[in-house]
Amino acid sequence: MENTTNGKERVIVAGVSHKQVDFDYTMEELGSLVEANNMEVADVIKQNVDSVSAKTYFGSGKVTEIKEIANADDVTTIVLNDELTPSQIRNLEKETKLSFMDRTELILQVFSNRAHTRQAKLQVEIAKLQYQLPRIHPSGNPLDQQSSSGGLANRGAGETKLELDRRVIRKRITYLKDQLKTVDKTINVQSRRRTNTSLPLVSLVGYTNAGKSTTMNGLLNFNKEESEDRKVFEKDMLFATLDTSVRKIDLEDNTSFLLSDTVGFVSKLPHNLIESFKTTLKEAKDADLLVQVIDVSDEHWKNMLEVTEKTLNEVGVTGKPMIYAFNKADLKAGQVFPTIEGDNIYYSALDPDSIKKMVDLIKLKLFAEYKLVDLLIPYDQQKFTEEILKNSQIISKEFTNDGSVLKANLSPDELEKYERFIQVNV
Repeated sequence: MENTTNGKERVIVAGVSHKQVDFDYTMEELGSLVEANNMEVADVIKQNVDSVSAKTYFGSGKVTEIKEIANADDVTTIVLNDELTPSQIRNLEKETKLSFMDRTELILQVFSNRAHTRQAKLQVEIAKLQYQLPRIHPSGNPLDQQSSSGGLANRGAGETKLELDRRVIRKRITYLKDQLKTVDKTINVQSRRRTNTSLPLVSLVGYTNAGKSTTMNGLLNFNKEESEDRKVFEKDMLFATLDTSVRKIDLEDNTSFLLSDTVGFVSKLPHNLIESFKTTLKEAKDADLLVQVIDVSDEHWKNMLEVTEKTLNEVGVTGKPMIYAFNKADLKAGQVFPTIEGDNIYYSALDPDSIKKMVDLIKLKLFAEYKLVDLLIPYDQQKFTEEILKNSQIISKEFTNDGSVLKANLSPDELEKYERFIQVNV
């Protein structure tokens, strides 16, 4: 039997339960990550024990079993459900003559394949090099290891070049971090320009493949002036996009808000990757409202919700108003949709009626403290007219002998700022 099918490498996924209550779920997800990396699952091996072996992760009997199954399946790569120490990987490879890839390395490869913008590419490369730093062995070029699938071929004998190799990688990490700071500065300037407007920001967050991009495109359909080129990339696969997209939503009632789509989460997301993507997740940190998109048709949706909230806490996104958006309700038997229950909405991102309900809920949460007022601004203070027209929600405008008359929906901050222009009895 060949170890490739339709150009895809066949691999075995394996893991140790070690008291993980969600072990079966994470193993299932590991298979999905393998497929996202253009590989195929040939077999699944589990060991139900309370703790992992410090030497080989698996017990010795299971290591022998893995070797036998791999030989029978003609598979040379084993993908593991946890992040292993460098010595555990080396010991496994020495005992089995197979290549081993842990969950962290797999996730980093998937992210690397999905990174398109300069920012995302820099973030992923930094995380990969930080992961590889304690794992390198002398080779012709240690940076070549970034393209290694399991690492066995690049873990050669000899220690004379080890410190030199590490120095090369550390230098590369420093250079990439400097480059990332430059890119981040540009993005922060763009972000500040957005925050200079009074438009509220809504940020879509959630597990990978929950339907955030589809939801965003559905909301974009409610723009007064719909434009296909403003839509974001969507595809039914893990980590279809790693890039943050921000769009302005202008509704028929003249209310407007900014909407951002963010990178999706997954269980056991590598810490280095979370650190690297903190800037990308800044949109969520700056948001006035979070919409957590949850695939309610997935039996593990509660796990996904917990992982999302845990990851948001790790990057400092806390205390934000949140709508829980239970997507794919059309795929869950017996689930009525679209329905709103408090801060929860059950919907389908492909259903226009569902998206309309979501728009109504977003408006209710965003604009509850806004107030519709009339303003009269004298012509000698037209800078305020320009400011309001540019940044606020304008219902109507008229120019009279006394000055500019605006009807606008203002936030509490704007009401205080423009109080002297507000007409009490118009």
